[in-house]
Amino acid sequence: MDAVVQFTSQSQGRDRIFRATQYACALSVYLLRNNSERKDLVAKLKSLETNMSAGRKLFRLGNTINSIEAAKRTMQLSDRVLSLCLTAANASRALYFICDNVLWARNVGLIRHIDKERWSLNASRCYFLSLVTSLTRDVYEVVQLMAQKARDRHFRQKMELHLNESPEVAEAVIPQLDAFLFLLLESLRSHPAVALDMLKNVCDLFIPLDRLGIYQSNAGVVGFCGLLSSVIGIVTLAQPKLRLRP
Repeated sequence: MDAVVQFTSQSQGRDRIFRATQYACALSVYLLRNNSERKDLVAKLKSLETNMSAGRKLFRLGNTINSIEAAKRTMQLSDRVLSLCLTAANASRALYFICDNVLWARNVGLIRHIDKERWSLNASRCYFLSLVTSLTRDVYEVVQLMAQKARDRHFRQKMELHLNESPEVAEAVIPQLDAFLFLLLESLRSHPAVALDMLKNVCDLFIPLDRLGIYQSNAGVVGFCGLLSSVIGIVTLAQPKLRLRP
C-alpha cells in the first residue's frame, strides 16, 4: 500500500495512470465500434478518454522547465554521442510541452486566436523528433552492450555452444545472422532497462506517425501501442532499477 501511495503522489505517476486509462479507453472504443448493443458504453469510454487527455495536459504544465533542465544536464555528459542524443531528445520534448501548453490554454479559453490544428501538428512533429532521438540513443546503447558482450570470453564460448548444439538448424539459418541475433537477444536480456526503453519508444512512435500521416495505422493500433507503452512507463517508474539512466 505504501508503494501505491508513493507512486500516486508523484505527478509522473498520476500522468502515467491517466495515460494508460486514456489509451485503454481508445482501444476499447475501437474494439466495440461495431457493437450496436454497446453504444452507451462506447459513448462513456469516449468521454472518459477525453477527460483523461484533458487531465494529462494539466499535469504537464511544468514539464517544459523540467525538460530544459534535463537538457542542460545531458550537455555535460562525457559520452558525446549519448550527450547529443539525450540533449536533442530533451530539447524536442521541451518544444512539445510548449505546444501542448498552448493547446491547453486554447481549450480552456485563455487563448482564442490561434490555429489549433497547426499547433497540434507542431506538437506531433516535436514529439516525433524526441522519440527518434531517444530511439537513436537506445540503438547506441544496444551496440555498446553487444560490443562489450562480444569481447567477453565466457560469452563467446556460450555462443559457440549455441551455434554447434543444433546442426540441423545451422544448415537452415545463416550462421552470421544466427550469431548476431543470439548476441542481440542476450545483450537485451542482460540489460532489461534498455529493452524496455526501446520497446516503449517504438510503441510511442506509432502515435505521431499516425497523426502526421507518415504511417497510417488505425485507432486500434494507436490505442494498443499507447496502452503498452503506458504500462511500461508505470513499471519503470515503480521499479527504478528498470529505468534507463541517464
